[in-house]
Amino acid sequence: MNVLFIVVDTLRADHLGCYGYGRNTSPNIDALAGESVRFEQMIAPAIPTHPAFTTIHTGQYPITHGVVAHGGTTHVAKTAPWLPSLLQKHGYTTCAVDNLAEWSNSFQRGFEYYIDPTQRHALGLNCDNREMNRRAIPWLEQHAQEQFFLFIHYWDPHTPYLPPRAYRNLFYQGDPCDPANRTLEGMEEHPLGRTWRETWFNKLGNHITDGEYIKALYDSEIRYCDEGVGALLKKLDELNLRERTLVVMMGDHGELMYRHGIFFDHHGLYDGNLHVPLIVRYPQSVPRRIPHMTAHVDIAPTILDLCGIEAPPAMEGISLAPYLRGESNAPARDFVISEECTWQMKWSIRTRDHKLILAREEDFYQTPMRELYNLREDPEERDNYYERDPATAQRLEQQLETWIAEKMRANNLTIDPLTKHGITLGRAWKEQQRRD
Repeated sequence: MNVLFIVVDTLRADHLGCYGYGRNTSPNIDALAGESVRFEQMIAPAIPTHPAFTTIHTGQYPITHGVVAHGGTTHVAKTAPWLPSLLQKHGYTTCAVDNLAEWSNSFQRGFEYYIDPTQRHALGLNCDNREMNRRAIPWLEQHAQEQFFLFIHYWDPHTPYLPPRAYRNLFYQGDPCDPANRTLEGMEEHPLGRTWRETWFNKLGNHITDGEYIKALYDSEIRYCDEGVGALLKKLDELNLRERTLVVMMGDHGELMYRHGIFFDHHGLYDGNLHVPLIVRYPQSVPRRIPHMTAHVDIAPTILDLCGIEAPPAMEGISLAPYLRGESNAPARDFVISEECTWQMKWSIRTRDHKLILAREEDFYQTPMRELYNLREDPEERDNYYERDPATAQRLEQQLETWIAEKMRANNLTIDPLTKHGITLGRAWKEQQRRD
């Protein structure tokens, strides 16, 4: 069984047609979902990119593998399980079309071929799906007769949203510079707000005032990236690899548009950041939807299981292969624990109905130290009703703290890693504000 593992950076689940979005952002991904098993509640245990991908590759929670922040000093232990290395050990020809190794050599482990097209750019985020495919597709053609693991990491929906000009008005009509529009009010107070205006918005024209215009550009980036996904899948079919290739397509984390004082970035443990797509096409599967919660820690054990490889005991995720095989004993999670320690120092526990967010330190957004949301009645998490439902809040907080304490004991930790490693970017920004 070959593996084609596609991860689209900064991709919210709810901005895809197959997850109910009204705009036609993802025709190729939707077509893939129609012939795949689609997981409706895939939740990221860690954001942003570095903790998320470390979790995906190790099958471990951040409290175990140690990478809790973007740009942090912790590196993955060489003894930690690592998906590409395990597949390589079992005879797979492994290749990454990616640039994460630029930040940490850990991400290069286990790959016989590591191709980084972003080196051609001053800002790697400007390397689009077409350029990634110009490296991935020839590699696929050359290694089609081998048992391969090809990992490709697309960046298109990441800020700054600057799709080709032909895509920029796909989802927006109106005047993005209407002075009466106030949806971007307060953006300059965001740690990246001034940067967005000076280095990004000025490439779009005059003084942008409408947040919906920027949101539409995000959707346009998804549509543009969707074409790259489609081209890669088409090549797979042309090489007659469909029936012997497992295809996994997902996101590492999402994005917030202009809610909670967060403008076009992935700060905070709200569902816009945590809820990502997971679409798995397995040749023996019957297409269907899985409503149960799953998490990034489940990806590595699932891929190994479907490839006939036993996952090492150090992996903490659970295999989702029973869903792909149509078995009746498929696992179901009651909750998912998530953390952020890059811009904010927060833990969260998410159940089917509720989410509790618990801060270890006050942040520059001045958000409450504790937040409680009813996800069924308030999916956009606008109404923090922590004070109005103390029983639910206390129950979830106790469940969260118990989980953290158990993981700390299991990993011989004496200090909560969020407290130990601090807020790598958030504190730096606050210190700069004090100096200014």
